[in-house]
Amino acid sequence: MPAPPHLKQLVVGDRIQEPLLVLEVEHRDSPKGAFTTLILGNCHGHLPTAPFWAEDQPRLAGIERGTVAQVIGEVGEYNGKRQLKVSSIRVLPRAMVDWRQFLPCVGDVTPYWERLDRWRGEVCRPRLRRTLDLFYDDPEFRRRYEACPASTAGHHAELGGLLRHTCEVASIGRAIAKVCRAEADVVLAGALLHDIGKLEAYRWEGGFENTERGTLLGHVTLGMLMLDRRVAAEAAAPCTERELVILHHLIASHHGKQEFGAPVAPMTLEAEVLHFADNASAKTASMSRALAEVDNFEGDALVSARTLWTLDRRRAYRGRSDWGGHAEG
Repeated sequence: MPAPPHLKQLVVGDRIQEPLLVLEVEHRDSPKGAFTTLILGNCHGHLPTAPFWAEDQPRLAGIERGTVAQVIGEVGEYNGKRQLKVSSIRVLPRAMVDWRQFLPCVGDVTPYWERLDRWRGEVCRPRLRRTLDLFYDDPEFRRRYEACPASTAGHHAELGGLLRHTCEVASIGRAIAKVCRAEADVVLAGALLHDIGKLEAYRWEGGFENTERGTLLGHVTLGMLMLDRRVAAEAAAPCTERELVILHHLIASHHGKQEFGAPVAPMTLEAEVLHFADNASAKTASMSRALAEVDNFEGDALVSARTLWTLDRRRAYRGRSDWGGHAEG
């Protein structure tokens, strides 16, 4: 199958004839009447459509969020923003869909697994090792974990994003633990367990969104419940009651503050390390994504055209220099 087009790189006048995922269906009113616009995307980005007016509505039969459709159209511009003028759109059967073609994806997950499994193999505390193995030796858990995004729209919002984020948190946390003399094995355990609840909080076929349980309980609560269920299912407890509470605390406090979704603030050195490692991974990923998003900037401007919610309403600056260190040819 040919590689999907880079939607971010299309310019006015480009024509496409490609299968695209319907990310959003938006109905609006205007002085000219009601209209519908779609946000179409693939693994390389997204693009809004030009309006479908009342007379165009029959063409949208069967089109809803999560639909994959064969689209023919031409890139135009309105108020300085690109949009796709759709001349043809038809729904494709879901059985034909490889979601890696339509959703952002980290690519090959093997390096992330190799790194995490190597670090897990170095854990020298037997009860901690057995508790982690309840999840990470489970093939079904690994299959779902390597597909799950780390968020639905923010940091690491991509297939495999949760595994990539976990690897980053573990790497950062281990480095901090070495400096501040925290228990590195416990920090690693926190990195491996802190976001397991996202397997139940998110769905990722047809787009990234919250499940009903994710909306009502959140991934932090779901993660603690998952840990409880796995431990309780063992005939012989893999860890002590106090050790289980310590692991619960790592999950519960990794967002740092209640206003950021943590039921409690970190109260142990390892929980503090985990919180900052998690935050560092999330914030740097958001900054990197914001700088790479061409639609955040006007022309060759170095400062983003607006503040960005993924950066806590900050602007992004993409100016760079080689600092006089470029290699001579």
